[in-house]
Amino acid sequence: MDKDVTPPYHSLFAALSYGIASMAMVFINKAVVMEYAYSMTLLTLQQMATALLIHCGRLMGWTRAKGLNVDTAKKLILVSLFYNANVAFALASLKGVNIPMYIAIKRLTPLAVLIAGLFYKKGKHSKQVILSVSLTAAGVMIAALGDFSFDLLGYIMALVSTMYLVLVERSGAEDGLSSIEIMFYNSLLSLPFLAFLIIVTGEFPSSLSLLYAKSASIYFFVMFVLSLVMGIILNYTMFLCTIVNSALTTTIVGVLKGVGSTTLGFFLLGGVEVHFLNVSGLVINTLGGLWYSLAKYQEKLRRTAIPR
Repeated sequence: MDKDVTPPYHSLFAALSYGIASMAMVFINKAVVMEYAYSMTLLTLQQMATALLIHCGRLMGWTRAKGLNVDTAKKLILVSLFYNANVAFALASLKGVNIPMYIAIKRLTPLAVLIAGLFYKKGKHSKQVILSVSLTAAGVMIAALGDFSFDLLGYIMALVSTMYLVLVERSGAEDGLSSIEIMFYNSLLSLPFLAFLIIVTGEFPSSLSLLYAKSASIYFFVMFVLSLVMGIILNYTMFLCTIVNSALTTTIVGVLKGVGSTTLGFFLLGGVEVHFLNVSGLVINTLGGLWYSLAKYQEKLRRTAIPR
């Protein structure tokens, strides 16, 4: 699609779709885990739905994703474990961590990348990147001091989930694959491992009994179904926003989404007890995130400006 001839309302629709889908995903998962404690079963069903939807979409010609390749699957087994550990820890952390703090902690992913870079000596980062990441981390620590619903286990799980991108980047196994193909392999390869876990941990069959009972509630049923398909919807809207607009637009929408989610998180799904420390910490964390996005964009501009 030529960006120069794209109607303005198409561009606006693409950006809004990505922003809404991105914001909705956290709130929908939070709404589900508040009523359904079996996060591993939820993750298993989400992965099953993702694999089936992508497979059906490929058969019907809705996606150009390639079919299953054994050699590729072998290379991605470890990445799949990384991915599912990331999602499992994120879902589990949502049980005990409020949404504003969850989003703030997830902004620490660049800090994890920077620290990991010190160990395997991958390039140098600009002062702006280092300072913005430090500001983001400082904001989390200040906000945590004012978090009266502090849950240590939830914080640890959210922090561990930030390591996914570091592990994937280090493996290099995803090179040459589209995001849809990566989702398909991650979902398919994870199913045996997740099935084993829900049996060993004792979630099965109690989790299915509770799910059946909870499904009588229309609210829960709608939230649960949405949680199964939000991964696909988010991926598609992000792709659409990038194609119709630009990567910069997608980045900016992502940052604005974080601001909006943090604000709404103070009032929705239990809300947050407002305190000077947590509000000021979250503001600092958000400013750090904005600064980091700007610094990375400027780095990208400088790289593209260098003559080949």
